[in-house]
Amino acid sequence: MGDLLLVRHGETEWSRSGQHTSFTDLPLTPNGEEQAKSLAPLLADRPFALVLTSPLGRAVRTAELAGLTGAVRDPDLHEWYYGAYEGVTTEEIHRTRPDWDLWTDGGPPGPDGKPGESPEEVGERADRVLSRVADALPEGDVMLVAHGHFLRVLTARRLGLSPAEGRLFRLETGTVCRLSTEHGRPVIAEWNTRA
Repeated sequence: MGDLLLVRHGETEWSRSGQHTSFTDLPLTPNGEEQAKSLAPLLADRPFALVLTSPLGRAVRTAELAGLTGAVRDPDLHEWYYGAYEGVTTEEIHRTRPDWDLWTDGGPPGPDGKPGESPEEVGERADRVLSRVADALPEGDVMLVAHGHFLRVLTARRLGLSPAEGRLFRLETGTVCRLSTEHGRPVIAEWNTRA
């Protein structure tokens, strides 16, 4: 049985400033490109049975710079849809909604038909991804390159927790995480690993 490896894309201007970024497809900053390149030595000697990326450019570019080949874009790996909170920081949201919490309230619908998502809806997407990778894990390791909030929800679901429990797993840009098994149960084997 292989391990499930997770890579959060490298830094963007908005990940650095704390702005919620789902639909806005910002490029990596120069630092984000360096973060992605630095992952290559950690991944170079590891064959993957399957590599999936978010369809967004910042994840695709991170996979390329990290030396991952044969990646397939999976729309379910898209970041949490923040809706009206796209481009807005938590601090700014709290000025008008002091009790708002992404992990319980989700994102409200936004303009131009951009939906917001609840934690449960993000959890459903994560469950679909986990179902797809389950067929590849017996063949070897699987790599997912995606986004901070989404990968935190996916981790919670892999560990048998509710989507909202993703709040427990802080995930830095340009890092590798490894979910493995111990005595037949999913566990976190590495978290926020950098070169």
